[in-house]
Amino acid sequence: MKPNRFAHKIAKDLIQWLPVIGFDGEVYIIDKEEKIEEAIAYLRAQKILGVDTESRPSFKRGVHYPTALVQIATDERCYLFRLSHIGMPKELADIFADNAICKVGLAFKDDINGLRRLRNFKPANCVDLQSIAGRWGILDLGLQKMYAICFGRKISKSQQLTNWENAQLTPEQARYASTDAWATLRIYKELMATEPLPEEEARALKQAELEKQLQHQQEILAAREQANNINTENNIK
Repeated sequence: MKPNRFAHKIAKDLIQWLPVIGFDGEVYIIDKEEKIEEAIAYLRAQKILGVDTESRPSFKRGVHYPTALVQIATDERCYLFRLSHIGMPKELADIFADNAICKVGLAFKDDINGLRRLRNFKPANCVDLQSIAGRWGILDLGLQKMYAICFGRKISKSQQLTNWENAQLTPEQARYASTDAWATLRIYKELMATEPLPEEEARALKQAELEKQLQHQQEILAAREQANNINTENNIK
């Protein structure tokens, strides 16, 4: 296995200077029922799949839209299932319930719950990168930062807030969606090929980060309280 040389965190300012990379394999858009069978047959033959989902963005508090797209990637292919057009096929739900196929995502519980609202299934062998990255000392858990830590490259997030329920996906949307699913798969394989940190060291890193976050929150609260006290004194005067 590779020695562990992962940085624990990476500055956002540094990421913007990294070379941009994207998925350059074959992309298949599944927007009609007749396209489902061939896509499922290919995916069922795989041992590991990278997964992500997209929903129409909401700009109003309390308004949420159903999952419009689920993208499932291998190293060579990515299938974009347009659930806003075809619904959640049973055959696709069966893949997420298949213990023989490892599905990898990021903040995966939210994605799975969104899919289960369209068709209920019992998820099996679904791995969330955010739940395991700490074993390798990675503390930045966003996809863009995790990818930069692992590979020194930047994945673009420019299409994130576009409308995923449009009649047609743009080439930019298709590339963005494919890249996110493929990136989760690449990160997972890189972690699996690298020595994890000793358990005690990984636990200590996580604890130190939690304490740092708590201290930061306390400093913010103290600053707000001080500002409120000053405003109160000024009002009294």
